[in-house]
Amino acid sequence: MEDTPINRTVHFCIVTTIITAFVCGTQSTFAQSWPAKPVRLIVTAPAGGSLDFVGRLVAQGLTASLGQSVLVDNRSGANGAIGAELAAKSPADGYTLLIVGNNFWVVQFMQDHVPYDPVRDFAPVTLAVRTPNILIVHPSLPVRSVKELIALAKARPGQLNYASGSSGSTVHLAAELFKSMAGVNIVHVPYKGIGPALIDLMAGQTQMMFGLSVMSHVRSGRLRALAVTTLEPSDLAPGLPTVAASGLPGFESAVIYSVLARAGTSLAIIQRLNQDIGRHLNGAEVKTLLLNDGSEAVASTPAQLSTTVKAEITRWGKIIKDIGLRAE
Repeated sequence: MEDTPINRTVHFCIVTTIITAFVCGTQSTFAQSWPAKPVRLIVTAPAGGSLDFVGRLVAQGLTASLGQSVLVDNRSGANGAIGAELAAKSPADGYTLLIVGNNFWVVQFMQDHVPYDPVRDFAPVTLAVRTPNILIVHPSLPVRSVKELIALAKARPGQLNYASGSSGSTVHLAAELFKSMAGVNIVHVPYKGIGPALIDLMAGQTQMMFGLSVMSHVRSGRLRALAVTTLEPSDLAPGLPTVAASGLPGFESAVIYSVLARAGTSLAIIQRLNQDIGRHLNGAEVKTLLLNDGSEAVASTPAQLSTTVKAEITRWGKIIKDIGLRAE
């Protein structure tokens, strides 16, 4: 064959097709034999917390569907970076999975030298659960809607305050997003944990916050709920409007937990994991367990998780940079 640009291009395409077919065939064969040994699920939080609870539910479901043990490995510390780095350095063979919360995506904006890239190093498997923030105020505050709260904050710039469990938490960032979108000046009062923040809010020491799992305090009359922070109304806060529908279109904030695999993991394995996890989380018993824990099952496609990640990075990256937030 004469060596011309066209012939070289044809030769390249033939070789590429052969290589692609070989790689796909190899991946398919590997995926059919997977899993041949136990799978590890790294949880970037200590045992006993909400992320650990969800991780163990996922592991339980996968153990039943895969026919191999899925072992939970709690690797907390450094805002989740210790567990994430371990997963990022693992082989892309489907035997190491990772379950993470929001800080996985945003810690890159709060500290230097994060030892992983949340997009490049991982393949999305599925969203797992979501816990909405709920905008709550002390009952003495003379507001009963988001619009009334915004009007009061504009009338009293710098005089209202809000509590958060810690700087950089979802609760904190939700309030900063609210301030930015509403154009109001409300003072941040950080606490070392959600518990102390809620206690002071109920005592009237602070005036508002974006809380998690607070509806029991609302029903008791110790707090007043104004809105939920997801784009759609939530079963966890029946009857509450969304912030987005109450004067701040597009406002969205929630704690989300997601399952990831190492980048390069076979698509067939990703699809198997996605289907099995989604089926388990959407089971009636598991959905009830999650609702009792203050969360909603939100299993998704890998593509939907990828879109969510990009939105999270864009939304919170801007807020963190605007307020100059650094990890504690």
